[in-house]
Amino acid sequence: MVHSALALDVAVPAYNEEATLETSVRALHAYLAAEFDPTWRITIADNASTDATAAIADRLAAELPGVVAVHLAEKGRGRALKQVWLASPAEVVAYVDVDLSTALSALPPLVAPLLSGHSDVSIGTRLARGSRVVRGAKREFISRSYNLILRRAMAVEFSDAQCGFKAVRADVASRLLPLVEDDGWFFDTELLILAERAGLRIHEVPVDWIDDPSSSVDIVATAAADLAGLARVTRSILLGRIPLETLYAQLGRAPIERPRSFFGEAVRFGVVGVLSTLAFAVLYLVLHPAIGAQPANFAALLITAVLNTWATRRFTFGVRGRRQAITHQAQGLAIFILTWAITAGSLAGLHLLQPSSSGTTDLVVLTAANLVGTAVRFVLLRAWVFRRRRPATFALPLPVQKVTAP
Repeated sequence: MVHSALALDVAVPAYNEEATLETSVRALHAYLAAEFDPTWRITIADNASTDATAAIADRLAAELPGVVAVHLAEKGRGRALKQVWLASPAEVVAYVDVDLSTALSALPPLVAPLLSGHSDVSIGTRLARGSRVVRGAKREFISRSYNLILRRAMAVEFSDAQCGFKAVRADVASRLLPLVEDDGWFFDTELLILAERAGLRIHEVPVDWIDDPSSSVDIVATAAADLAGLARVTRSILLGRIPLETLYAQLGRAPIERPRSFFGEAVRFGVVGVLSTLAFAVLYLVLHPAIGAQPANFAALLITAVLNTWATRRFTFGVRGRRQAITHQAQGLAIFILTWAITAGSLAGLHLLQPSSSGTTDLVVLTAANLVGTAVRFVLLRAWVFRRRRPATFALPLPVQKVTAP
């Protein structure tokens, strides 16, 4: 394959790294010069350092061929990567952590699938069976817990979101990066979620990784910020704020019918169900004094059923676009009739046993019945409304688009 004038651009984001930057950049430069055949360069991304990092970066850029320095006015790893990646003339953009915790021997297999056009995004993983990792128990626990939450909550298939060793085809990065909102440490996770939802092929490389004990990263604060970012992305996907359908049409190459995870679907349905139950309770309490118990139950259940079907369609089962949207709502309303019968029957039974029951007692019984109805609803939605009826088909891969240096 004929590559562009610059095949690979490796970014090294740095914030106040005067003690580490020079040694790491020289090691990376020596490795690329000895082991990497396609054309390459190293971009030092100094994001608003207040120590001697900027001066060291400029000196290295002046001394070493193939090294450039970029200085940002604001800090943030995600911000730095977005700026240097979008401005790069390379065919593939990558980054490594400044401490070089990941062994550089993984760089050729990281980049090769992207240069060949086989894959779109490539990541190092510390959690694969073939990885060799040296780090403390605290970091190991937090990393594994975070990635487990990510896989269960978002049904993603990549194993390690936060390893500082990634590469992306430049044409893909130009489409994805404008949609990535986070400018800090959650940048990696958000980029990968969007890439996978857009149907891109993510290649994983087991790495050798040694924790840097002098790292200034606050892993607890970072994990908390990551969870907040995860909630934001989930909300954006649920509300349709991210043009996933357009991205999938432009970039997608994964199976159109994605593998289904019962556990993941159950968790996401549970989240939607809890929100629907809370909405039902509020609506019932508002409507009950004005129209009575049974009409309030019917109205609250009908409203939440329509919203629940919409959220379940998009968030739980990942159905994109308007195709069959009306059919799905009609089927959802048919299920609504069944769940309404469950709640109405429970309320009628309560009134038969306690004719003068209070509104609070009614609500408790209805909430319990609604939870039963929710379980029935999940089974019917999965087995009937959103049942897979066709085998998986594949989209044609997006060809590599050459980027020439100015």
